Amino acid sequence: MNPDDSASPTAYDLLGGDTKLRELVDRFYDLMDLEPEFAGIRALHPTPLDSSRDKLYWFLSGWMGGPSMYIERFGHPRLRARHLPYAIASPERDQWLRCMAWAMQDVGVEESLQLRLMQSFYETADWMRNREG
Repeated sequence: MNPDDSASPTAYDLLGGDTKLRELVDRFYDLMDLEPEFAGIRALHPTPLDSSRDKLYWFLSGWMGGPSMYIERFGHPRLRARHLPYAIASPERDQWLRCMAWAMQDVGVEESLQLRLMQSFYETADWMRNREG
């Protein structure tokens, strides 16, 4: 993603904007709640998932080139620092990525955008690891 290239549509625009982003985030957390293979990352989240849903939605909006709702509410995301209290190793990274890939497929994100987003998601998720394994 290149937020400085204003001539190109943003990932937010390509996704379908606000409504489609909310649908994606809701599907992501629905899968996390429903599918046993995501139990590891589900255990890292509070119950209910409402605040997690909102924070990811707000964050992804700005990250994809849409409104900077997260920054307006909380300031700089400081992703790694905010996630340090949670044990994140390769299994948690991989569960998060698999859950997001599944959610994108379920809500009908166009394949080339899925690939573009998954590359960026992988880089971020891999950087978030703070434990061995």
